Amino acid sequence: MSILVIARLTFREAARRKILLAAFLFGLIFLAVFGVGYHFIIQGIDAGIGGASKLEIAEISNFLMMAGLYVVNFLTVMMTVLTSVDTISGEIASGTIQTVVAKPVRRPEVVLGKWLGFAGMLTLYLLLLAGGVVGIIYLRSGYSAPHLLRGMGLMWLNAMLLLSISLFGGAMLSTLANGVMVFGLYGIAFIGGWIEQIGTYIPDTSASHTAINVGIITSLIMPGEALWRRAAYELQSPMVTAMGFSPFSSVSVPSLLMIGYAVLYTVAALALAISLFQKRDL
Repeated sequence: MSILVIARLTFREAARRKILLAAFLFGLIFLAVFGVGYHFIIQGIDAGIGGASKLEIAEISNFLMMAGLYVVNFLTVMMTVLTSVDTISGEIASGTIQTVVAKPVRRPEVVLGKWLGFAGMLTLYLLLLAGGVVGIIYLRSGYSAPHLLRGMGLMWLNAMLLLSISLFGGAMLSTLANGVMVFGLYGIAFIGGWIEQIGTYIPDTSASHTAINVGIITSLIMPGEALWRRAAYELQSPMVTAMGFSPFSSVSVPSLLMIGYAVLYTVAALALAISLFQKRDL
C-alpha cells in the first residue's frame, strides 16, 4: 500500500513540474507537425505519379514512421532522465526525503514507489507520442507497421532501463553527478551502436570485426541503444529487411539474448538503487 501511495505522490509531483508540461506541449506540437507533413507528403506523391501503389505508400509510410519513432525514442530518453535525475539525490540534499522516511515507510518502498510513479508517467508519455505517430499514419493511409507491440515494448523497456539507472545514480551521487553519469552512459551506447553499424559495411575483415566488437562492448556497458536497434528491426518493412539498409534500421540486429540482458540490467540497477538507499545517511 505504501508503494502505491508514494507512486501516486511521485506522479503528482512530476505532473506539477513545468518540465513535464513543456514536454507534453511540445510533444503535441511535434505530432501536429508530423501529421501535417505526412499528409502533404502522401498527397504530393499521389498527385505527382498519378496515384501511388499500395506498396509505394507502405514503404514511404514505414520510412516516415521510423523517422517519427526515432524522434519519439530520443524525446522519451530525455524525458526519463530530466524528470527522475534528482528524485532521490535532490530530496536528500533539500532534506525533504526525511519527511517520508520518518513515517512508517520502509526505504525499499520509497524507491519502488518512485520507480512505479515515474514508470506510469513515462508510459503515458510514450503512448501519447508513439501512439500518435502510428495513429496518424494509420488514419491517413491505412498503413500499420509489422510487430508494432514488440517494437513499442522495446522502446518502453529502454525508458525503464534509464529510469532504473537514474534512481541508482541518485541513491549514491549528487544530482549533477547523476545527470552526467546517465547522459554519459547513453552517449557511450549511442556512439557504440553507430560504430557497430558502420563496421558492418567496412570491407576490411579485421577492421569490421573490431568495430562490431566495440559496439557489442558498449551495449554490455549500457544496452539502451541495442533496445532501440532491435525495436527498429521489429518495426521495419520486409523490403527494408531484405535490402539491409535504412537510416533508422539496423544491419547488426541485437539478439534476444541481448534483450534478456537488458531486462536483467534494469532489474539489477533498481535492486542496487534500493540497496544503496538503505545504507545512505540522510
